[in-house]
Amino acid sequence: MLRKIIEINEEKCNGCGECVPECHEGALQVIDGKVRLISDLFCDGLGACIGYCPEGALTVIEREAEPYNETKVMDYIVKGGGNVIKAHLQHLAEHGEFAFLAEAKEYLSVMGMAIPFYEIREKGKSACGEQSIAMGMKNLQSSGEWEKSGCVEEQMKINKRSQVGNNGSGANDIDRRGNGGDRNIADGGKITAGDSNSDNEDNKNVGGNHSSNPDNSSARIETELTHWPIQLHLINPSAGHFRDADLLLAADCCGFSYPNFHTDFLKDRTLAIACPKLDTNKQVYLDKLIAMIDSSNIKSITSLVMQVPCCNGLVKLAQQAVEFSNREVPLRVVVIGIDGGILNDIMLN
Repeated sequence: MLRKIIEINEEKCNGCGECVPECHEGALQVIDGKVRLISDLFCDGLGACIGYCPEGALTVIEREAEPYNETKVMDYIVKGGGNVIKAHLQHLAEHGEFAFLAEAKEYLSVMGMAIPFYEIREKGKSACGEQSIAMGMKNLQSSGEWEKSGCVEEQMKINKRSQVGNNGSGANDIDRRGNGGDRNIADGGKITAGDSNSDNEDNKNVGGNHSSNPDNSSARIETELTHWPIQLHLINPSAGHFRDADLLLAADCCGFSYPNFHTDFLKDRTLAIACPKLDTNKQVYLDKLIAMIDSSNIKSITSLVMQVPCCNGLVKLAQQAVEFSNREVPLRVVVIGIDGGILNDIMLN
């Protein structure tokens, strides 16, 4: 599809990198003295980075970027040379896009090009250990690269980590398939959903868990969150967790007001949150919702809002996104009262 995307004028770019942290999706990096768009996948084309370039080297253009195609992206990436290729592979690994990573490596193999060693970059971590964490032991073993990587001994030295990774805004999938309190995240970091040590009274309600029964402090509700970030300004509508997913579009206050938010609404859905009253630049929200419908093929939208009048704005955004998109998706609206109960639950289309 023809869509908006960032273009960098290399003659104007001085490599200062002022724009890089303003790309919440992490699509820009300074490589060989110039800012590069290392992956179409993480550029939403909304231009948040443009105002931070002192040289005016960034513009939004329209070009073919339909829906994300790794082969087409690699046609562009390889023109930048080995360092750009390496950064792209690293970028895919950091964001848990292993299917696209496999496609990129297959492309290089078919073209007879070397596959560079890539890593998840964090201070104090070896390249070998970071790569093994990023791809995961199972991914490396299944691809036959675990033994080749020379990372077996290094992997055994790496302690468990408690941070999510990246800068907190890169797209990540959270693995909920394991048992116990630990919840693994695709880029190798870890978030803990609760301390399983019953002797530690101070940790009874850590990690977002709480007792659903005031008379039974041991009863806990596990989090159903499967990805990060969740704020609508920060999310990438093309991230893998949105593909063919059921979207929960929730007003910020709902998660605090409705006691069974995770079990009744978040379970089996991907999440985006927003405040229709306080958030700025609603056009960005609309564009991202339309992209989720048209490019990520979300299957449905559940708009969860509070009974207060300002929350109507979020319902209107969802309605507009459905109206302006090229696909029809079911839109459900659930209204939560300030007392925490459900006041209304209707299908709008």
